[in-house]
Amino acid sequence: MARIDPGPAAALPPAGKHWRVGETPWQAGSPQAPQRRLIIDNDFAGDPDGLVQLAHHLLSPSADIRAIVASHLGPGAAGGIDLDDSAGANTVAENLFALMGLDSTDLIVRGAPRMLTAADTPAPSPAVSVILDEALREDTDTPLFYAAGGGLTDLASALLMHPEIAERITLVWIGGPEHEGLASPPPCASPFEYNLGIDLFAAQVVFSASGLRIWQVPRDAYRQCLISMAELRTRMGSAGALGAFLLEELEHERTQLLERGGREVGETYALGDSPLVLLTVLQSMFEPDSSSSAFATVPTPEITERGRYDTAAGARPMRVYTRLDTRLMFEDLFAKLGEFASWQSSS
Repeated sequence: MARIDPGPAAALPPAGKHWRVGETPWQAGSPQAPQRRLIIDNDFAGDPDGLVQLAHHLLSPSADIRAIVASHLGPGAAGGIDLDDSAGANTVAENLFALMGLDSTDLIVRGAPRMLTAADTPAPSPAVSVILDEALREDTDTPLFYAAGGGLTDLASALLMHPEIAERITLVWIGGPEHEGLASPPPCASPFEYNLGIDLFAAQVVFSASGLRIWQVPRDAYRQCLISMAELRTRMGSAGALGAFLLEELEHERTQLLERGGREVGETYALGDSPLVLLTVLQSMFEPDSSSSAFATVPTPEITERGRYDTAAGARPMRVYTRLDTRLMFEDLFAKLGEFASWQSSS
């Protein structure tokens, strides 16, 4: 789990190195005009791959980031904090902003503290209000993407309150088990895929929302996002204070896995939330789309009480990603961390 009290690598930024979302003082040349609106939603107090994803998105100027939803963890999570409350995620996101010298903490909003109690009962939260305000705007036609790396509680609540917003949003979600005919579960797969298990009712609401465009990155796809610890040490750890902090958080999580379960952690880390960046900001120049990754178009299924898929009558199509361009994703991450580090260390 990400630490609420960050480690020693999380030093304050150099004096004068402050900025706001929408600014890119570390990049030479003309500013990149935003090409899509983006709401980011993640359980930042969970696996620190969400912190890597958030830092990467914040360094990506083609996204007009409208809000960052700090969402709750799932039952059975660990880390010494209230397992369901979103307060931890909020604090972790604020810590990252402070390290980056980013004066845009107004974009961070608390999600619901708990999962939905039923598939027809929304859970109001500050995040739901922001989601509705953004989705119901009439003053822009810039596409709105909802990038979720954890549970779907707040989006589901917004859809229950105003079903008409479904047609205004493209959801990119890291979560859900394998689809039959596309991939097989990994050895000793857990009964519930983790992000689906954070809030099963919410996932059921979202998958049944008529008109919502879903780009799903299920377990077999996000498991492709392996990177070696040697690469992380040499490419991330050398990229200034931000890179050192992110590496320290990943290494801390590996240590916690060893101490909690005696699990052999091997030589890799799965940055499974990073496809949220790949699919939203690293799109092709012409006919913009996630053209370097592969997906299958399938009828949107219902999600059963056991966390499996079932056929839905009259189902709309959805994307299920089967192959991810991890080269583009990781090289862009390291390049942006390097650019940012050079700017932070410059006089």
